[in-house]
Amino acid sequence: MVIENRDFDAQHWVKTRSSLDPNQSNFLAWTGAIHALIPGEKKIRLFKMVGVSVSRCIPAEEGAWDFTSRELTYYLHPETGEVLQQWENPWTGELLTVMHVANNPVQGYFKGKFPAQVYEDSTTFVFDIFSTYPNPLATDPKFADYSPNPTYQAVELFKITVPTDELLNPEILTVSKLQLYWDRIGPWVPWMKMGDRPGQLIYSAYGGKVNGLDKLPQILRDEINTRVPLYKQAPQSYLEGEDSTSWLHFQKYFDAYLARERFPLPQPEE
Repeated sequence: MVIENRDFDAQHWVKTRSSLDPNQSNFLAWTGAIHALIPGEKKIRLFKMVGVSVSRCIPAEEGAWDFTSRELTYYLHPETGEVLQQWENPWTGELLTVMHVANNPVQGYFKGKFPAQVYEDSTTFVFDIFSTYPNPLATDPKFADYSPNPTYQAVELFKITVPTDELLNPEILTVSKLQLYWDRIGPWVPWMKMGDRPGQLIYSAYGGKVNGLDKLPQILRDEINTRVPLYKQAPQSYLEGEDSTSWLHFQKYFDAYLARERFPLPQPEE
């Protein structure tokens, strides 16, 4: 087994993650499960999940691109796979509003070299992302029961595999076949109202590129077509401001959460 470590130009990563065509929105979808890991307790599968990222890459300068995207992830019943609107916390017994992930925007800047591993006819990009920053909810007493820890800390592990011939073919603007493997270890999300209870969430998902909205899983198609048509396409240009997260979303829409409104809140098409 011979694995070759190679550095690829940013354009190769752009056509992997999105497309070299700035007029094209690209869909990346995933499915998986979310478990609770609590010291001294057996694992508990809390949710199934299904999600999508719709993205666009816009040339910024020679050899560099602005990446802009929107993301949805839905928390599903662990057995039936139905979209959850309320969730009974098994540790507290409280019935809580489910705040599905609706991050708009999620952005980046692609430039330079991107290391990957080439094996036979496939190339795999590996990204291990460790995030540590102040928790934006921790300084406000009204969030003490939801997310009191002063520091947000999580790790996300990505493995993205594409055909090497498509990656290197200059006539192909976006690779058509992509395998995504994503794992995440992170804190309780605020809407679970776990306070300072010990434990973490373990996310495990797989997915790939999807050729258009009509090829997404039915749940995502229904939600985008009826409630959040904003997610039919990526932003037309790079958006100013910080990236959206579940913590900032909870902070912004806390009153709607308390009012038991249905999430994600409706978002019209641009």
